[in-house]
Amino acid sequence: MEPVESHHAGAAFRAAEFAARTSYGRLLAFLSARNGDIAGAEDALSAAFEAALNSWPQTGIPDKPDAWLLTAARHSLIDLARHRKRHIDSAIDPEEMMSNMEAHTPPDTEIPDERLGLLFACAHPAIEAHSRAPLMLQTVLGFEAGAIASAFLVAPAAMSQRLVRAKQKIRLAGIPFVIPGRDVLHERVDSVANAIYAAYANGWSDPAGTEPHLMNLAAEAIWLGRVLASLLPDQPETLGLLALMLYSDARRTARRGNGGEYIPLSAQDPALWHKESIDEAERLLVRAASFAMPGRFQLEAALQSAHVVRRHTGSADWHAIVMLYDALLNITGSPVVAINRAVALAETDGPAAGIAGLDAIANRPGIGQYQPYWAARADLLKRSGDTGQARIAYGHAIGLESDQAVRSFLQKQLAEIQ
Repeated sequence: MEPVESHHAGAAFRAAEFAARTSYGRLLAFLSARNGDIAGAEDALSAAFEAALNSWPQTGIPDKPDAWLLTAARHSLIDLARHRKRHIDSAIDPEEMMSNMEAHTPPDTEIPDERLGLLFACAHPAIEAHSRAPLMLQTVLGFEAGAIASAFLVAPAAMSQRLVRAKQKIRLAGIPFVIPGRDVLHERVDSVANAIYAAYANGWSDPAGTEPHLMNLAAEAIWLGRVLASLLPDQPETLGLLALMLYSDARRTARRGNGGEYIPLSAQDPALWHKESIDEAERLLVRAASFAMPGRFQLEAALQSAHVVRRHTGSADWHAIVMLYDALLNITGSPVVAINRAVALAETDGPAAGIAGLDAIANRPGIGQYQPYWAARADLLKRSGDTGQARIAYGHAIGLESDQAVRSFLQKQLAEIQ
């Protein structure tokens, strides 16, 4: 029989873990907004969770664990402020901090949801662009620096330093934890959305789920997207971002076969796509379009919609896809978009038109080392009958591909023309 103490400890751990998963960002945002110090708020929350694990097995899990943790973290912050006041001559007045926190906490102890302010602080223009997404993951989701470093292919020590610098910048520059005014809101929303999508793309890059550091990263990014869309429901790009991630995630299980083999979008079985996610994405996209303010994420979501229409019609809407890529290319000028446009153009006007589209960007910097360019070129050359050049292109694509499943797929394509 399990000892009573062990049972209570297990229940306390599960309650603390649930609070961390559902409320960490809200707790950190509340504390950080009142002392302007994310690192200090993180330390206080860490002490609060440690106190909970020591206390709850004996005293029982409180009715409102979040409120208990907030109170413990506030006491920790105030104790630290008093220590600094005595020994470091800190400018922070601990009594003023206590008064500020108490004045802004509703009497029913419900914690105000100020995560959006935290997101915008992390995406402030003063923060280095490459630090924004990792900073959001750590502060809003509680990811450890080591896990974030692995996800973004950065050395753990370098990522830790990057995050420390970003938090120091927020504290020293007095960056506010607020939604910016309308004059800069659009620019800052883009920064937040781009950072969230960068996190999603890192998680999406591991479809087989073989990389522990990427596990759940896509799901967490979708959660962040939901937060952003729910707190800014009248910003069409936030709706487009969430729709785009849901469209993509709906096809997750269809991207690999039973043996782990790679399956391109055109060969995926629509019956394996997650219907509820697609339906939700469609509703979000329709709502975003009602604002008549098209943007990158809305266009990318619309492209996904034009692909998944195959579940009803049996084929993608390639003419719409070409037009959407034209619009997206005008906004971004991205060579990645140009490659995808060339592939779509081959579906409407034949492989020669697609090859011409690829030729137009062949001299762009970095294209020669970009695997999707060579994979697309190989396929179009093969379809056009130019097997000699197709073999060369397949060789480049295979050499540049790190995913073994994709390499095997390309090798099979090459074998068909050997």
